Amino acid sequence: MRLKSVVLSILVAYSTSLYAAKTFSFNEIHEMPQSVEKDYYIWRFLSQKSTTVSEAKKIIQEVDYLNKKISTAYRTKTGTAPEIRQIRRTATAAEKERWKTNYQKLQELKNSKADYPAWAKENPEIECYLFNNCGSKIRKKKYDKLLNSKQFRVLSMDKTFNQSIRIILGENLPQLQRSLLQAPAHSNEISAKTHFQLGLFALKQGKQDIAMIYFGQARKKAEKRRDKDQANFWMYLVTKERGYLTNLVNSYDVNIYTLIARDLLKLRYPKIITPKISRSKVFHYDVLDPIDWAKLKQKMFSGDYNLNDLADTYKSEETVGHYTYIKAKASNFKEIYFPMPYHDAMRGMSKERQALIYAIARQESRFVPASVSRSFALGMMQIMPFLIEDIAKKKNDNIDLDDLFNPYKAIEYADFHLDYLNKWLYHPLFVAYAYNGGIGFTKKLITDRANFRPGRYEPYLSMENMTNEEAREYGKRVLTNYVIYLNQLGVPTRLLPLIKKVTDPNETDRFR
Repeated sequence: MRLKSVVLSILVAYSTSLYAAKTFSFNEIHEMPQSVEKDYYIWRFLSQKSTTVSEAKKIIQEVDYLNKKISTAYRTKTGTAPEIRQIRRTATAAEKERWKTNYQKLQELKNSKADYPAWAKENPEIECYLFNNCGSKIRKKKYDKLLNSKQFRVLSMDKTFNQSIRIILGENLPQLQRSLLQAPAHSNEISAKTHFQLGLFALKQGKQDIAMIYFGQARKKAEKRRDKDQANFWMYLVTKERGYLTNLVNSYDVNIYTLIARDLLKLRYPKIITPKISRSKVFHYDVLDPIDWAKLKQKMFSGDYNLNDLADTYKSEETVGHYTYIKAKASNFKEIYFPMPYHDAMRGMSKERQALIYAIARQESRFVPASVSRSFALGMMQIMPFLIEDIAKKKNDNIDLDDLFNPYKAIEYADFHLDYLNKWLYHPLFVAYAYNGGIGFTKKLITDRANFRPGRYEPYLSMENMTNEEAREYGKRVLTNYVIYLNQLGVPTRLLPLIKKVTDPNETDRFR
């Protein structure tokens, strides 16, 4: 049954306590294809009063990804934690024996009174497993010793040494941290991202030569163009050699690094694609229905369709987000699209606010109105249910969560939330951090005196060293989008002057 045929029932008590809420039958949910969108409706089904315990126990088996919201709703309904039958590859006898051996060695390590375990004298897989799982107290007491070059090289033969390195960089292990400043091991098992983080660590320790080796390895191993650009940019920051800027200018990707390179070389920004489409809508697709979007995604990623042909099927003003997403995927994301839909929803807004909404929407959903995230952020602007509820109460709105799949309502609520964020944050980078990670997270981040203060490699070092990886990458991408959209809206803007303002509290926020 189609979702739009579901009858509204007012003041139904369910977990989000909105003023109006739809109700759903078991069969409606059961017939949906397995997807994150179905998970969202399973959560809503579990949360409504009319759902029985028996129905809850059946529907939980159809969950694609068990998140905290679903677990909580299920426990509230049934009084027990969910147990989901999932198909897993059967472990071989050899794997089971290896896991048993590793676990036994871990218990021996935890119970041992020996001061220092023998790094790399056994299989590096075992050594990394023991280090990664023994706990911070044992690591500090027994492992914080210098590694020689041979030990470093042997350990780096195991891919889980990437996790070991992240632990070393994140905990109080000064001797092990010193070990990371020796000439790096060129192992295929150390990832591009780990090499890059090691490069940043070496820079903070004043070891530019070691940093350059790490950045070079990061560039060599990077699979995504953006990651190669990141490494090239940092190699430029260390050496000031213009050849790295030339490499960035020749990149097909539009990102913070390539735009800054064009600023430094005083070049025009690259051409991007903002399609102009005459057809208003497609009639075989409900843009407000998450399940229709789930079915389209299955087609996109199935490998059974010519993506350019599939994109043309959705070439309309209403589905421009779907069209440009599929076209970008068809080009392996070498064609750069910056659509500008729903401009009529932004009448009366400043160009800066319009650009920020476009920048966030492009990053959050690629302008797909019925988007649902794994944490159930909803709609084109990906607003969390608790925030939807808060805004609805402040606006005295009688809405259902599904109303946020209407792009006009999504823009209205995002604009309301941005008004609040702008009371405290003036810079689009910090607003982006707050939109993604929350204003409390952003306040803590920027009031830490180690971050976003004048200094060598700043503000880039602060932007790259954030431990919240999602917010870190989100901020860089939204800032890039913001500059592109300002230019598209007729406001000539360059990225570098915005970056230079980040370390000046007068230009960025009220917290510092």
